[in-house]
Amino acid sequence: MQKSCDLPECNHCGPSDTCPLHNLGIGCHGTVVGVNGDQPLRRRLLEMGFCNGVDVEVVRRAPLGDPIEFRLRGYHLSLRADQARHVLISQK
Repeated sequence: MQKSCDLPECNHCGPSDTCPLHNLGIGCHGTVVGVNGDQPLRRRLLEMGFCNGVDVEVVRRAPLGDPIEFRLRGYHLSLRADQARHVLISQK
């Protein structure tokens, strides 16, 4: 899986090499480098598979932009944008 995105619709947040997951555009790829948030949310995200080193791709967004569908570890998973903002992605 690619780790970077050259698509024009990618909303990567600038020159930094990390970005919150909810900022990536459709078709963008990255690797999880951190999971933040309160303990119950962090535990839930880790149990769903958002562990460090996992490759993630944005598959699509709902018509109003929320929820967002991701592909990781061979399956598809949907998260609300407010949950996805706690997952940090590296595009390097």
